[in-house]
Amino acid sequence: MSLLPEPPPFVEKIDAMVTPATEAENAVLVDHSVLVRWAGPLFAAFSLLLVPWTIYLAASLPQRQISPNYDVAWVGYDALLLVALAATAYSSLRRSRFLTIAATTAAVLLVVDSWFDVLTSPRDERMQAIALALLIELPLAALCMWLSHHTHQLASKRLNMLLRRSRQRT
Repeated sequence: MSLLPEPPPFVEKIDAMVTPATEAENAVLVDHSVLVRWAGPLFAAFSLLLVPWTIYLAASLPQRQISPNYDVAWVGYDALLLVALAATAYSSLRRSRFLTIAATTAAVLLVVDSWFDVLTSPRDERMQAIALALLIELPLAALCMWLSHHTHQLASKRLNMLLRRSRQRT
């Protein structure tokens, strides 16, 4: 039982405008759950709302700000990155299909980490932050994206093999 009510007509119309992806797993089962049908239109709306908000922030935020919790924010972020990297390692070691999710999460966190490291570092430490981003964080993010893509491709191949076997039996 879903916590969300059945989508109203406008959500149904938006959902119907985009056909399911032509991925192998959709030949077996397309996810038509209520939550998934709500997610597309809701995230599209959030994305559109973020445009004026971003413009407002760009125009109104001060160029310089002292943050009383700067250390806590970075330690928390690095702890989150640690969990994502550990989940990627664990999923990779187990050859799990969840590697796609873990690796993508780690890649995004690494890119964001490098972005903020470079932009928030003091002038005398900026070259070190750029070097760390170019030599470690961004290549590791690229590796994570390759792992994610590779795992997804492998899952698609497995599904195709299962479909062929299933069709041969019938």
